[in-house]
Amino acid sequence: MSDEQQGNDDTVTVDALMAPTGLSDDAQQDSDASGLVGIVEAMVFASPEPITQKQLLKVLDSEPKEDVLAALEELKRRYARSVGLQLVEVAAGYQIVTRPELHEWVRRLFRERTSQKLTVQALETLAVIAYKQPVTAMEIAEIRGVNTTGVVGTLLERGLVKISGRKQVVGRPFLYSTTREFLDRFGLKDLTDLPKVEDMADALGFEPSLAAAEQMPLAEQAATPEDQEVLEGPGDEDEDEGQA
Repeated sequence: MSDEQQGNDDTVTVDALMAPTGLSDDAQQDSDASGLVGIVEAMVFASPEPITQKQLLKVLDSEPKEDVLAALEELKRRYARSVGLQLVEVAAGYQIVTRPELHEWVRRLFRERTSQKLTVQALETLAVIAYKQPVTAMEIAEIRGVNTTGVVGTLLERGLVKISGRKQVVGRPFLYSTTREFLDRFGLKDLTDLPKVEDMADALGFEPSLAAAEQMPLAEQAATPEDQEVLEGPGDEDEDEGQA
């Protein structure tokens, strides 16, 4: 055989590269599953907010449901071994985030904007809403012992709380509840993940504590003036801070 013929025989064509590799059925299945894991990972990573299992199944409707769920479970196992990132379940969805112990290093890279930090008064008000929801502005004020109108407005503006209805009493004051953004921000799967009310009260230094407030009778008051102030804007938190 001539050198030219030998060279032609050794040439690898595009068709040959694209042809099946002769993998066994099990190996082919593993390869397919691995590819699906990568797709799920990319979707979780690219989603601007936690992506739910329902959303994954909807986008991957051409894949068997059991394969998508298996890929998700495999992704969980892989990230359990990751040293820098973790796959967490928050707000009924999945998100890839940095590990909490590395927060300080990440913070140095992305300097936190102080304007986005919540004041102690805002955190206290948010805790009352989280544990007592749905709750009115007057009920929040009774528990905290100060006017919280400005703080509630700030929480509404940040998307951490929402108006979830009106209480069926004289004046029909607004009822406030937490949002999905609240769950996402604080890394909670749902409201059952909230710490014990006593622990939260001690941490925030409530007077009276939230735990005691659980036993306090809440007056049925028509808080429409406070509701109007909330709707007009977040207002100034100085009044709250001065009395706290």
